[in-house]
Amino acid sequence: MSTITAALQVRELAVQYGAISAVKGISFEVQEGEIVTLIGANGAGKTSALHAISGTVEYTGNISYRAENLRKIPPHLIVARGIAHVPEGRGIFGNLTVMENLRIATWQRKDKAGIRQDFERVFEFFPRLRERVSQPGGTLSGGEQQMLAVARALMSRGTMLILDEPSMGLSPLMVQEIMSILSRINKEGTTILLVEQNANMALHIASRGYVLETGSITLSGTGEELRGNPLVREAYLG
Repeated sequence: MSTITAALQVRELAVQYGAISAVKGISFEVQEGEIVTLIGANGAGKTSALHAISGTVEYTGNISYRAENLRKIPPHLIVARGIAHVPEGRGIFGNLTVMENLRIATWQRKDKAGIRQDFERVFEFFPRLRERVSQPGGTLSGGEQQMLAVARALMSRGTMLILDEPSMGLSPLMVQEIMSILSRINKEGTTILLVEQNANMALHIASRGYVLETGSITLSGTGEELRGNPLVREAYLG
């Protein structure tokens, strides 16, 4: 039987903004090939945890990726290590075309053949983007902008994708489409850490999940266990 190794290990992570404790010493891990979701209400500390992993906020505790401690590594080198972050609000460049947005993610890469291959791969996942390569990012619909944000992260050839609220502001149909594409990306070998307020959808596609409440992890389990948990159902599944 093959042993599953933890790709990402977070130990005693704490994030403080002045007098406010956003994250209070949480520990969790994401194994190679998994989809793991962090669910919780607004202000629970989910986004702060992702920013700590990406190296964009100060924190205490330990974060390691593939057994390497990330503490002293600047954000652009964390991306080079394979962690691609799709932030809340998508963060695309509205005045640049779809193609220019995608090309930006390849700035660290020298493998021209690999880059061509990855363009084909993202257009296979997102055929709508292929039709809109020359369109400015700002003219796309919300769902298409989310597709572009995910596609851009894939162009960095990351081995792990971390996503913050990919379903925010999207129609139920578009949410289903995005979640289904994330499942496909995962089946092709990309590990995913997903922060999502649509807990029902997230737990449907996740191998495992953690529930965050006011900066602390209060529950964890498989996606199925959490979907069946009465506390989770009452608080997050309506």
